[in-house]
Amino acid sequence: MSFFTTILAILGVSQLYWGWRGYTLAARLIASRGWRWAAIGAALAVYLALFAWNFGWAWRRPTAARLTWSDALLVAPFLWWAVSSMLAFLVVLLLAIPRRVARAARRRGASAGGAIASPARRRFLERTATLAVSAPFIAGAYGLLYGRLNLEITEHSVPLARLPKVFEGFRIAQLSDIHIGPFMPAEQIRKYAEIANGLRPDLIALTGDFVTFDPRTARPVVEALSRLRAPFGVFGCLGNHDAWAGVEDFISELFRLAGVRMLRGEAVPIATGGEWWQLIGVDFQSHSRFGPSPPVARLLGNIEGLVEPDRANILLSHHPGTFDRAAELGIGLSLAGHTHGGQLALEFISPQIAPSRLSTPYVAGWFRKPGGRLYVNRGIGTIGVPIRVGAPPEITVYRLTRG
Repeated sequence: MSFFTTILAILGVSQLYWGWRGYTLAARLIASRGWRWAAIGAALAVYLALFAWNFGWAWRRPTAARLTWSDALLVAPFLWWAVSSMLAFLVVLLLAIPRRVARAARRRGASAGGAIASPARRRFLERTATLAVSAPFIAGAYGLLYGRLNLEITEHSVPLARLPKVFEGFRIAQLSDIHIGPFMPAEQIRKYAEIANGLRPDLIALTGDFVTFDPRTARPVVEALSRLRAPFGVFGCLGNHDAWAGVEDFISELFRLAGVRMLRGEAVPIATGGEWWQLIGVDFQSHSRFGPSPPVARLLGNIEGLVEPDRANILLSHHPGTFDRAAELGIGLSLAGHTHGGQLALEFISPQIAPSRLSTPYVAGWFRKPGGRLYVNRGIGTIGVPIRVGAPPEITVYRLTRG
């Protein structure tokens, strides 16, 4: 069973569970059988209409580059419910195990004439369980209303072998995973572009996934990012969603006209004062099939001959899975995105609780291997659900030093 099939199965079972809980609540609160079934029927009709809108009709509509009333009132609340209720259901399952153990222990104690747990203790445990089950709904609301917009600017000093002295202190700003749409509208992207400009980087790097699925959003995302400015230029690479939307050539040309160069298996020297280092960029590459993207047998095989062994090399690659090969090639610094930092990441509980770990061990932040370093940017957009928990959006600034 695939990951997505498993998620759909859990979602289906969780909705049946919450439907049963809703029925028992209605039975307790509404004495009249007729009114009770009328309320249940109305709630079911609303739920099915929202389900059809989000998973049926909505997929046929063009993706808006601004927040619409239907997205705000019909899409966002339903997606919040779907994710939060599924996670809350998993909490219910986890709590069911110790509950059953405690209940069995009480029964054995009662049959042996032992003490029975006090009502106060039972109430405390019930309230604790209620709070635990409520936590996913609260966290989901936080991630929808605040977490996905809580931009974090991170700055890092990066020692880079063979960096010319004239580039000491050179600053690179990275933006990734834009995913223009109703919950990352063009207006918001323009604000982030102005923030990036305000950081006064020497060069700006864009690491892919400008669109999600709708090719019609290519033009507005390029227009929104066209305001980016840096003395040494704005460069980028493409992501898997740009390939899935079929806009790789089209969006690259739009960016070229806007003064932004997409590096697609290419290298460009960044030069000043007679010295230079090399910036390399590749399209999305993965060892295994990823959605419609076919597997690549030899990662970075198309740029092996471009790496300058006597120069500092920096790679822009949307997928962090290319890092192992990049380090083998001696590429000192790889900049990636793709994972959104897990997007729904609970790594403050455990480092393993992030959905992105199912596809790559490189989820967010710094990684190091002999030959190179990797930084995985959390991106600014979202995918699937407009919620971020434990993975705030990010613009990263790197200050290069001689290492």
